[in-house]
Amino acid sequence: MAGSAAAGFSLAIALIAAIGAQNAFVLRQGLRREHVVPVVAVCAASDALLIALGIAGMGTATADHPAAITAVRWLGAAFLLGYAVLATRRALRPGALSPADRPPATLGATLLACLAFTYLNPHVYLDTVLLVGGVARQHPHHWVFGAGAALASVVWFTAIGVAAHRLAPVLARPAAWRIVDGTVAVVMTVVAVTLLLG
Repeated sequence: MAGSAAAGFSLAIALIAAIGAQNAFVLRQGLRREHVVPVVAVCAASDALLIALGIAGMGTATADHPAAITAVRWLGAAFLLGYAVLATRRALRPGALSPADRPPATLGATLLACLAFTYLNPHVYLDTVLLVGGVARQHPHHWVFGAGAALASVVWFTAIGVAAHRLAPVLARPAAWRIVDGTVAVVMTVVAVTLLLG
């Protein structure tokens, strides 16, 4: 059973470690030291839920309704492009790059954004529900496999949240924030274009 957990952990960490919209959002929250624990908790809990749904068979059912995937893809692309525009504006306005220069976002607004980055991204369903869930269902101990995958999510999001928090004093200068927001804008745009072309 330990092997099943390790296999699930390895597969999930390989999928979520790639730079994407959700990772960029968690990184930015960590850099700003803003609602990091709730954001990490929402990301990890969402992954655990989606993995469980995949193991329970939702992945197979979703694959039979391509129109739903298409709708989510277009909604996700629109959201990501909108966020890319906001990140670009922040990068072009040095006065808005330091956390001290503007009041922090409310917890509610931050969690809504986090949920949007999670559930409006079709890659989350493709990777977590279809792929991880599908592989887990082929494994002899599929729920143990799923637990290992969920643990990978907890470890990853906690790691980037804490690492960003520790790097915040170094990256608190306006020039560094310009780079961070510029990178976020590029990542969001690339992911959105990929969704539209997919």
